[in-house]
Amino acid sequence: MRDVIHTDKAPAAIGPYVQALRSDGWIFTAGQVGLDPATGQLSPGGVAEQAARALANLRAVLEAAGGGLDTVLKTTVFLVDMADFPAMNAVYAEAFGQAPPARSTVAVAALPLGARFEIEAIARVHG
Repeated sequence: MRDVIHTDKAPAAIGPYVQALRSDGWIFTAGQVGLDPATGQLSPGGVAEQAARALANLRAVLEAAGGGLDTVLKTTVFLVDMADFPAMNAVYAEAFGQAPPARSTVAVAALPLGARFEIEAIARVHG
């Protein structure tokens, strides 16, 4: 059994996928980029601004599933340019605080809509 998770507080899927699925307490999110859900546009600025928006989107999806950033066990971060790692890492550290999840960071050639940052997560909630 799986529950499709959707919230208007994060960008709608732009293809044949869902924002997240929840099954037996596990939450698997789709990748979130720095799109403003109200405008459908990437956050202006650089990777730090896009990362902050993407993390806010991720938080909204997780909350719609009954979780939050504190329930995340694993993230995968995708960067177009590893030179953006320090700026991304500062925003990420602020969002996750003292108990961050396990993480992989991968450099990619390109991301949807010209984004510089994307994040996906696996979380676990009770119930």
